[in-house]
Amino acid sequence: MVAKKTVIKDTTARRIGAASSRKSGGIESYLRRIFGLMFGAVGLTAVASFITLTTPLLGLLFSPHGLSGFYYILLFGGLAVSIWAQVRVFKMNPSTAAWLLALYAVLIGITMTPLIWVALSVNPGSILMAFVVAAAMFACMAMFGYKTVKDLSFLGIVLFMGMIGLILVGIASMFWPAIMGGTAGTVVCFIGVLIFALFTAYDMQTLKRAYAVIGDDTQKDQLAVLGALHLYISFIAMFQYLLSLFNRD
Repeated sequence: MVAKKTVIKDTTARRIGAASSRKSGGIESYLRRIFGLMFGAVGLTAVASFITLTTPLLGLLFSPHGLSGFYYILLFGGLAVSIWAQVRVFKMNPSTAAWLLALYAVLIGITMTPLIWVALSVNPGSILMAFVVAAAMFACMAMFGYKTVKDLSFLGIVLFMGMIGLILVGIASMFWPAIMGGTAGTVVCFIGVLIFALFTAYDMQTLKRAYAVIGDDTQKDQLAVLGALHLYISFIAMFQYLLSLFNRD
């Protein structure tokens, strides 16, 4: 009887171990999809920015008084694409959602070019420095969000409100550029880096938990695109705020 119980116990343990292994492999594949999409989007952004810098497209982003109307069309168009993708992602084919992510990445690459152009004129080395620091922060915060047992859900509303505040400050600076000058501008950049670093950890934990409760493969593919979009936004935002910070007077 004892021997029989031992056999049953050993068999159960092996099955649990195998199930755990399959689950681990599943989430690893899921995370590979997320980061593959995200890094692909970052690559598209870099290519789009490089093409813009080296073609007449750069001139279309400027007017005699600053940034052109065409620039703002692309800027707000990208914002609209991002919002549309996030709202509709679970009603789209995953490949369609991935194409929207690609489109958004290209638009960000174009609209980020004026910031890159200024950095090239003032301190070219700051571009690499901002990228390395953003990548290091992103990796650390993503790992923290994935590994921590602390519930980060309390950060959601705080980070969302902080992001809205940053967007409003950005819109206001279009009309009153002095807002981003001096100490106030430096503080905004520091806050922006902090908010999107925390967003990285928050999103990683949310994506990990979502995987555990979503059983449908199509929904997991859709969630992978949504996760890639969120993480892409956090990484690019950190890069932009750091680049602005490194090139302040």
